[in-house]
Amino acid sequence: MTTSTTTNKGNSVLHQTVLGSRRFSNYWWASVVTLGATGFFLASISSYFKVNLLIVTDPTQLIFVPQGLVMGLYGTAGLLLSLYLWLVVLWDVGGGYNEFNQETGKFKIFRWGFPGKNRTIEIQSSIKDIQSVKIVIKEGLNPQRALYLRVKGRRDIPLTRVGQPLSLADLETSGAELGRFLGVPLEGL
Repeated sequence: MTTSTTTNKGNSVLHQTVLGSRRFSNYWWASVVTLGATGFFLASISSYFKVNLLIVTDPTQLIFVPQGLVMGLYGTAGLLLSLYLWLVVLWDVGGGYNEFNQETGKFKIFRWGFPGKNRTIEIQSSIKDIQSVKIVIKEGLNPQRALYLRVKGRRDIPLTRVGQPLSLADLETSGAELGRFLGVPLEGL
């Protein structure tokens, strides 16, 4: 997978690292929102105190009610959104790994979630319970390209990251590699 690192420890363990929130696009948007929101907030403060706090423009000419007040509200909302984005990146929500160990006959799916009592998401089961590796491809406005593990007695378990869909070649390669390693069929092609 392009977004995960696959390592084969000997021929009995397959370990796939899954990229979570720590991707370039999240850093980019958190930075852009932080800069924009800070600008709006400083413009609001500048219009209230009539002291220029910005380098590129002079917001002291704005009337505080309603322009400065609205800019302050936009700035506050933007700073709260940027705080959320930075915390999600810091906590690496969605990051983790998939590990398939043929020596022990077990597989483990691990993901980081939001802080709290359910911060870690772990699924462990026997490799014998795996029925197939399923590929889901949906095109359109909200495209989805993902790998799932079909396990007896459970819902399908997602194996790929959430967000930007994987390329078809990467998806097919990853699914085929995992299917061969586990000795199960590949569904959905």
